Amino acid sequence: MDIPNGSVKTSVKAKPAGAIHFSEHIQNPRSTPQAVIDNYAQILQSHKLEWAQLEIHERLMLLTEVRKEMMSVKNAWIQAELDAKGIQPETFPVAEEWTMLAQIFRAIRQIEISLKRIDASESVVNPKAIREGPEGRVVLRTFPQTLWDRVIFLNVTGDVWIQPGIKPEVALTGKIAKYSDPHYEGKVSLVLGGGNSSMLPVCDSFHKLFVDLQVVMLKLNPVNAHLGPLIEQGLQSLIRRGFLAVVYGGPEVGAYVCNHPVIEELHMTGSDKTYEAVVFGIGEEGNRRKRERKPINTKPFTAELGNVTPVIIVPGPWKSVDIDEYSKHIGTWLTANAGFACLTPRVIIQHKAWAQRERLSNSIREELAHYPNRKAYYPGAFNIHKDFVDAHPEAQLLGDAKPGQLPWTLIPDLDPSVKDDICFRREGFGGISGEVSLGGEDIEEFLSTAVEFANNSLWGSLCAILIVHPKSKKDPAIAAAVEHAIAELQYGTVAVNMLAFYSSYFMVCPWGAIPGHDTYDIQSGIGRNFNFAMLDGVEKVVVRAPFKRIDPLTIRAKRAHVFTEKLTAFEARPSWFRLIDLMLSAMTS
Repeated sequence: MDIPNGSVKTSVKAKPAGAIHFSEHIQNPRSTPQAVIDNYAQILQSHKLEWAQLEIHERLMLLTEVRKEMMSVKNAWIQAELDAKGIQPETFPVAEEWTMLAQIFRAIRQIEISLKRIDASESVVNPKAIREGPEGRVVLRTFPQTLWDRVIFLNVTGDVWIQPGIKPEVALTGKIAKYSDPHYEGKVSLVLGGGNSSMLPVCDSFHKLFVDLQVVMLKLNPVNAHLGPLIEQGLQSLIRRGFLAVVYGGPEVGAYVCNHPVIEELHMTGSDKTYEAVVFGIGEEGNRRKRERKPINTKPFTAELGNVTPVIIVPGPWKSVDIDEYSKHIGTWLTANAGFACLTPRVIIQHKAWAQRERLSNSIREELAHYPNRKAYYPGAFNIHKDFVDAHPEAQLLGDAKPGQLPWTLIPDLDPSVKDDICFRREGFGGISGEVSLGGEDIEEFLSTAVEFANNSLWGSLCAILIVHPKSKKDPAIAAAVEHAIAELQYGTVAVNMLAFYSSYFMVCPWGAIPGHDTYDIQSGIGRNFNFAMLDGVEKVVVRAPFKRIDPLTIRAKRAHVFTEKLTAFEARPSWFRLIDLMLSAMTS
């Protein structure tokens, strides 16, 4: 767990916030019997010391086998996700599923890089990448790491800000100390896998295995339990050695494994309500325990729990081509995974006096109106959508939704003074986003107001997006205001001109909420995952992309599914031939 520090975003009003408790909407999930769970727990318990002390070359051999096993299931994996999410072949959403698989292979490759550096008695991040950030913070450039990165993600960077007061050597070595500790005996951890992405259960398990050096019981979410047999086949080398076990079930199984005496630590990706159910119990009894600060589960528990993600549009000299470009990007971000993502933009923040405000809003609306609606595959989505539309009858319902689908939904011109607005206080899990305009005599004042609004009016602290035109940054005052905004935004990841997803994709930009939350005000969670840079004391990550770039992954792309299949092949086995093939595909996507 990261060293606790930093400020906390507090709730503006004591009204329901965050996300719903999704498990109550899932009917009759497949369940692993308790006797089988007990047997798995004993197997893991008996192998935790072996895993803790395993030589690095053996870990590398296991990863080689895992790569082969995952390659053997990749086509079946994609088809299973297309079937579950109602995705038609050769459409843009197919590309999203290939991207998740590419991320798994990227994680394997990054873990291998990290282990080899640890084996050579080196830190994972080159100490030469250290620089001094705001208020004397240590800042580490963790991305790009390789020549491949520099070519594929041209002029994209990722910086990890370390919490104030933490020295560079602690940040660089704190997480890898277990690898050289002959007395470390290991632990048995439970991973409650996220249900909205095929990547999450696997990569969360990788984090516990290779960063925390803990054996893992992975409980799959019923939403993507259809992947279970493929996960078991794709990770069979780890399962066969007794380092990983996979279990299935709904809330009853979840409660059993969370409170199992063999389980020593927990991690989850999901809903804050599920987190609270684990820690305090359910119903009025659980609410009472939370009020009285009497949790029923006190095991160390890291979590990533969603967000009302802001997109702050910095006013600037945008031309028609810029409006068109970013309506395409924002439309892509809003619709990714049918809107079922913790990093989906939920509130677009614009300057009230910006001449281009209405043009951008109209262009985003037109983009969504012409993009096919998606199956609302996540349980509870229709209830969530109804809550938002009931609260905002003026909501714009876009597209031609068929049975089982939901329309893309934009809620314009929100009132920033209504602090308990559902758009500000609840994560609209699905294709729901709002827009709000704020005042300011100039761009600098607007940015200050926007940051204050995001920090104090929006629920969560996972990620935020800033979009800024390069000509705007040529003004020293505006450039300084943008950098100040980045520093002041109380979010675990701040993305400039890009979707925050890429921070997690890189696997060396630790993903999670800003430090400072606790069990009693959990919001977006505690701790970091995807931390294969092995860094300790992370405060936030800042990723930046050029304002204009070739992007083969937008909803206008006709061959994005071809590009991402080639990306998966490259991430699994990088070579110059595959890189050239990938780049040619990007040009024609």
